[in-house]
Amino acid sequence: MEITIADKLVTLLELQEIDSRLDQLRKLRGDLPEEVKDLEDEVIGIETRINKFQVEINSFKEEIERHVQNKKEAEKLILKYKDQQMNVRNNREFDAISKELELQELEIQLSEKRIREAEYKISMKDTEIDSTTASKDRRADVLEQKRQELDKLVNDSQEEEEKLIKQSEKQAKKVEDRLLKAYVRIRGGAKNGLAVVAVDRGACGGCFNVVPPQRQADIMDKQKIIICEHCGRILADADMIKVHRKKK
Repeated sequence: MEITIADKLVTLLELQEIDSRLDQLRKLRGDLPEEVKDLEDEVIGIETRINKFQVEINSFKEEIERHVQNKKEAEKLILKYKDQQMNVRNNREFDAISKELELQELEIQLSEKRIREAEYKISMKDTEIDSTTASKDRRADVLEQKRQELDKLVNDSQEEEEKLIKQSEKQAKKVEDRLLKAYVRIRGGAKNGLAVVAVDRGACGGCFNVVPPQRQADIMDKQKIIICEHCGRILADADMIKVHRKKK
């Protein structure tokens, strides 16, 4: 038995109706999935920032430890030079040791300065960590709330969605491959997900541009699949759609 263009259009219409109900069901979730994803990314970004601060703090602590060791070494040398200074044999040796003592005193002062600077940087990073952690906690609370809202919506509609997905897959098998590929492509490019629309009052039901009279006649004849020259949607006769819906 030959499948007519009218039969193909009816099969497509039934697939469109199932997919449109799926779209409507998913639309109830609104922007929640995107909001949840954005919040998850934001929380991960904040955690990364906190980890970076902690790495910097560890680096400052290592720097402090190096300067503490330098200071201890300088203090040891000072004790050593002072002992030597007590046993010098001439002014030349005394002056040389005195210069070494001065250098080690300067080394201690420099180490203490570097330690203070690093400690100040640590305190600043600690403040940033506290502020950023508080921000992360606030975003995490919002994320948890949004997740609960999304989970509830998904749970409430999951059974119906799974049923419609199976119906869509079953109906899609009734559509010839070439037409199905065109349908999927058109649906993917349409904001409202409509790939098959009626020509009503001489206009495309998708983009509302006027359909030329000759093309309207071709649509009513149902001898070939007609595409809207403006939006690319598949055009169907409004009366045929009305009859189809009454039968359903």
